Amino acid sequence: MAERRKKRPYAGTGVFGIISLSSYTALFSNQEIVTGMTTEGGAYAVIPLLAAFYFSFIHGAFASNVLSLLGIEAKKKK
Repeated sequence: MAERRKKRPYAGTGVFGIISLSSYTALFSNQEIVTGMTTEGGAYAVIPLLAAFYFSFIHGAFASNVLSLLGIEAKKKK
């Protein structure tokens, strides 16, 4: 049986790369606003937690796609 070549995730890498870059740019260019909101306390205390999950997901998806693009995959168990 012929092995099928996996399709490389060029589009996913580009999309998640752009989202990641624009998210970090927005965060750091509005640093004063973000710091002010997250130090309010109360319900605003959840903002850093949500931001951490958001950035973790976006950056993780981008990194996974980059590794797949480079041909680096997890070892398959037999």
